Amino acid sequence: MYLNKVMLYGNITKDPELKSLPSGIQVCNFSVATNRTWKDKDGNKQESADFHNIVIFGRQAETVHQYMRKGSALFIEGRLQTRSYEAKDGAKRYVTEVVAERTQFGPRNQRSDDAETAREVDENPPETPTDANISDVPF
Repeated sequence: MYLNKVMLYGNITKDPELKSLPSGIQVCNFSVATNRTWKDKDGNKQESADFHNIVIFGRQAETVHQYMRKGSALFIEGRLQTRSYEAKDGAKRYVTEVVAERTQFGPRNQRSDDAETAREVDENPPETPTDANISDVPF
């Protein structure tokens, strides 16, 4: 059995670009930065950033393009894919991308006037029904 699974949580580095394939399917391209911190052998804090090319197809591509901007946090599940293309100088080039299968938007940056509303929502969670029956679920 083989496994090709990628899970990333990071910030979008530039506004996503939406294009349409000849078949009519929407495709969205952008990159995500992920950071890591660690202490070196001398105890000094070190930081490193990695940049990942992301490709999303279909309805998810349209949604990401509509709601996500540079700096937005995004969780991505997908797979690695390497493809080749011919550059303008005639050389064959390779690029490895994450083909997103699932995305989840991170927390939005809220302005100060929205912060109070957000706190109210967090402090008053909705009540969950205690008399729910699994047979009541319609599927």
